[in-house]
Amino acid sequence: MSRRRKKSKEEGHINESWLLPYADLLTLLLALFIVLFAMSSVDAQKFEELSKAFNAAFTGGTGIFEFPKPMPESKMQTGDKAQPEKKDENSLDIDKSLLQQADQKELSVIQHKVNSYIKQNELSGKLDTSLTDEGLLVSIRDNVLFAPGSADVRESDLKVANEISDLLVMEPPRNIIISGHTDNVPIGNAPFDSNWELSVMRAINFMKIILKNEKLDPSMFSAKGFGEFQPVAPNNTSEGKAKNRRVEILILPRTAS
Repeated sequence: MSRRRKKSKEEGHINESWLLPYADLLTLLLALFIVLFAMSSVDAQKFEELSKAFNAAFTGGTGIFEFPKPMPESKMQTGDKAQPEKKDENSLDIDKSLLQQADQKELSVIQHKVNSYIKQNELSGKLDTSLTDEGLLVSIRDNVLFAPGSADVRESDLKVANEISDLLVMEPPRNIIISGHTDNVPIGNAPFDSNWELSVMRAINFMKIILKNEKLDPSMFSAKGFGEFQPVAPNNTSEGKAKNRRVEILILPRTAS
């Protein structure tokens, strides 16, 4: 009878040996989470001190973490003696001066060609040239190309316009400004409301004739109209008014900024 009771008590007892490995597993998991948390929470001050120490050792005090972006390869240098080349300001001035001198010589050659054309065609007093810092200026009296109050190049003067276009062929091409000018006499009974409009249309129509020459680049040309506002002589005489009624061709220097 006693044996049965003892046996029943042993059968009712629960084996708790499994708790030990389970507790060990929980301990390991807790330790793992603590390590992960510590790795993700780096002391910012210690990290900064560490970075400064590496920078001082490898870059002589310039922080590699302070650069916003890597240095471009084109600016990287090999060797301690490599230094960026700097051109002396005096050398730059000398180079610019030499270019301007060469440019003026080329413009002088073009001026000589135009003056030869003027002499051969007995156009002295109707065409004129002047060489300035702004470029080579060719001035054409309006009566060479236009009838009074008209902006259309006369048929009889197309030959002159075409020959002038040949003189403007240069290699490489230059920028050219064509401008129209008038005297101060108001326009009456004309298709234009003002001398300004007349001067603009004369410049444009003359430029159209010039650009029929396929050897010229239209992108190098521009047209302006100044009306009576840029006279070259007083408007109180008929001779002065005749000088003010003109079309100008300005051939610009290559060194113009």
